[in-house]
Amino acid sequence: MPEAFVLFKTEPSHERDVYLALTSHDSVREVHALYGEFDLLAHVSSDSAKNLTSLLMNEFRTIKGIRDTQTLIAVEY
Repeated sequence: MPEAFVLFKTEPSHERDVYLALTSHDSVREVHALYGEFDLLAHVSSDSAKNLTSLLMNEFRTIKGIRDTQTLIAVEY
């Protein structure tokens, strides 16, 4: 099952709105608020790499209040 960890920078004062939008997605396993360079961390999984790509490229990019992301794709040894 493809998984990714996504770090989010949000527009000022939009952290909670983005947090709530992320938690409404079925593919989002966890969301954590952070202090530091990034505002949120989401653990995401999907049934296929293609669906994971669609989620990352199409759905997350449409959430109002997201300024920047960094995606870390998890791989198996």
